Amino acid sequence: MENPLIETRNIKKYFRTLRGNLHAVDGINLSINPGKTLGVVGESGCGKSTLGRLIWRIIEPTDGEVLYNGTNILLYGNEEMKKIRKKMQIIFQDPYASLNPRLTVSQLIAEPIKVCRTITDKDEMNEKIYTLMETVGLAERLVNSYPHELDGGRRQRIGIARALALDPEFIVCDEPVSALDVSIQAQILTLMMDLQEEMGLTFMFISHDLSVVKHISDDIM
Repeated sequence: MENPLIETRNIKKYFRTLRGNLHAVDGINLSINPGKTLGVVGESGCGKSTLGRLIWRIIEPTDGEVLYNGTNILLYGNEEMKKIRKKMQIIFQDPYASLNPRLTVSQLIAEPIKVCRTITDKDEMNEKIYTLMETVGLAERLVNSYPHELDGGRRQRIGIARALALDPEFIVCDEPVSALDVSIQAQILTLMMDLQEEMGLTFMFISHDLSVVKHISDDIM
């Protein structure tokens, strides 16, 4: 039996409010095997995006465990988490809001690489940028474009390229197509499935749309 890449055990997140604790996530257990997609579907406000952020440790849980390759990453300090985050990435819902409007396409794709210092040579960096652009279907002529000059589909392709920049194993996909037109949604979903097959990626795909989740997921919760 294959060991899960990602697991949560009784994961909880409670937020304090004036009326008491809000149970955003309450005792969730899940597991995702390598190369598979777990679809997480639910209405807005049900806690599905919070669950994705707990796994990525954007926010800290109230209780429970998050296991990556069998190890509880909630016990890791900042330096250990920096190493883990190279292998765990996230794609956000609104590509425009998640991209710095002052940076060009090349600068946006290079940003995570520079932060983690995985490539320091300029020529090697440029080669990586163009390779990632080709991988996600962005034309080279867009390399110096800014986010506001591009449509939603191209902006989301930048988000995907950024997520791929550090050669991850696992990606949290937080409503990655919900802000896009239906025709563009299909293109992005096809791209993600192709990338998964080519690179062996593992996805947690969050959406409020069951038909979208069914299209891309191996398992659904």
